[in-house]
Amino acid sequence: MKLVTFQKGDYGPRPGLVVDRGIVDLSAEGFKDSIAFMAAAASVQADVAHSKRVISMDNVRLMAPVPAPPRIFGIGVNYAEHAAESKTEVQKVPTVFLVLSSAVVGLDDDVVLPKASAKVDYEAELAVVIGKPGYQIKAGKWEEHVFGYTIMNDVSARDVQRATTQWSLGKSFPTFAPMGPWIVSKDELADPHTLDISLTIGGEKLQDSNTSRMIFKVPALIEYISGIVPLQAGDVISTGTPAGVGMGRDPQRWLKPGEEMVIAIQHIGELRNKLVAET
Repeated sequence: MKLVTFQKGDYGPRPGLVVDRGIVDLSAEGFKDSIAFMAAAASVQADVAHSKRVISMDNVRLMAPVPAPPRIFGIGVNYAEHAAESKTEVQKVPTVFLVLSSAVVGLDDDVVLPKASAKVDYEAELAVVIGKPGYQIKAGKWEEHVFGYTIMNDVSARDVQRATTQWSLGKSFPTFAPMGPWIVSKDELADPHTLDISLTIGGEKLQDSNTSRMIFKVPALIEYISGIVPLQAGDVISTGTPAGVGMGRDPQRWLKPGEEMVIAIQHIGELRNKLVAET
């Protein structure tokens, strides 16, 4: 199944499931948001997916599938080639930082280049969305706690990020966490470690890799994070970006107003966002 948050006409943001006939309006089935649906039992989810309460996809705006995640856990330098281009040493445990949920936007939303930064960069990432809460989850039980997978662009103001050893503020400007277009449930995506991942701007492919190249795989990330912080339904773990970011290029390449970033991940889809200057 594909879980979305959508808006249509006078409908405010509502959770939905994409089906052949359109979108099942989950608010009509008693779910206030996508997190409530993910937290429901699997049997309830399956029953709702066959609902006859379907609306047309015409004039539907897809928003971030989880508009306000409880937490977004970013993973740094999780591909060896990206670590090398960033001149950053790979740690013995995952490098984890937080991205504020106030930075989240969705498919086709503009990303605003802030006046406070002259070095804004792109990062194509596979994001894991937690469906079942858990604490001290063993790696062998990781999949029980995953609802599914989406795309995240971990947009980064490198000058702000690198000014200190703390990365969160440089990655949390408004609109810096595009996410979407939907969450593909884990039953439709058996292995998150076999997916082609790319980022293109203006027809030029700047990142082109595969999630098999992750240093710390999803089970290890879930075990490590949940060993310290209990995971909640709706939490997002953005698993890191492969090589090809603007910071690692010679000459360095920073994002510009008018450009459009397109991230594609195999079996999930595309996330498109245009860039505008802050006014």
